[in-house]
Amino acid sequence: MRVSVKQFVLIALAACIPFCASAKEATINEADYSVNIYYNDNAAPGDAVFVRMKFSQQGKKNKVSKEEFAATTARLELILDQKVIRAADFYVIDSSKTTHTLLAGIPLSSWWTSETKFKLVAKYNLYGKTQLEVELPFSLVDKTFISETIELDARNTAIKTDTSTERMTQIDRLNDILYTTNKTGVYQTAAFTPPTTATRRTSYFADRRVYQYTNGKSSTSLHYGIDYGIPKGSEVRACAKGKVVLAEMRNSTGWSVVIEHLPGLYSLYYHMDSLSVKEGDIVESGTLIGLSGMTGLATGPHLHWEMRLNGEAVSPDFFTTDFTFATLDK
Repeated sequence: MRVSVKQFVLIALAACIPFCASAKEATINEADYSVNIYYNDNAAPGDAVFVRMKFSQQGKKNKVSKEEFAATTARLELILDQKVIRAADFYVIDSSKTTHTLLAGIPLSSWWTSETKFKLVAKYNLYGKTQLEVELPFSLVDKTFISETIELDARNTAIKTDTSTERMTQIDRLNDILYTTNKTGVYQTAAFTPPTTATRRTSYFADRRVYQYTNGKSSTSLHYGIDYGIPKGSEVRACAKGKVVLAEMRNSTGWSVVIEHLPGLYSLYYHMDSLSVKEGDIVESGTLIGLSGMTGLATGPHLHWEMRLNGEAVSPDFFTTDFTFATLDK
């Protein structure tokens, strides 16, 4: 196996992003096929690592049928101390007679640091028969997260500590959606756009929070998204093309929308005042999905924007870059 490597920089489309990942292209050339692999070889905790694999047939001597070529599958593994700690199957984003393009992403915990040494491996079954693998050099950079204490009034204390069957059912329903990977759910591979034109952020992704209750008790948690401090009634727009898989009132997040964009990748919009979409709708990037508010657990009017990959919260800013390497794969 002959592998060559090129280095690129992922350009962020949104403002206030503290870290820009670099991207690499690794090329494998064999007698009957080649593979162009694009991936971000470094990331911050709470971001993700995405890998794009483009298989191309070489010449006519050992050419296989389109069906055989499209039978090629792959799996991405993140390995620590010889143990696979995260994995994701690749899914098809483009296929023709001579090319077959796959994509996969793995979320990275916001608790990890640069001292955590990983091995990133892409394993592929060529034509569904021959299993091969390639190791992709990868590392984490350190990132500092904000810590804060939030004092809740009686209303928000009641919402945060609610253990009713209704709330637990809502949580289970949302988790069922977020941990679903629909391999045919490929809607947009271009960089995403923030859901509001506002730039004032009142909370950031992975803030370490302590909630202080009116009864003197407290709890700790992470903030899973970005909060935009915008007035009630401000327009909220879809960050990318996708399918609306949840649109309802929830006890803790108020009027909420969840959109599927790629297999296992969802955007979430919370605390809205009203919704303009319903479950099952296909929306384009920039489609109006509702108006902002302060429903549910909120201390003031704002929009909470969140991204989930394979069930885990990932920094929304990461997805405003060319995270699928669509501009590099030309």
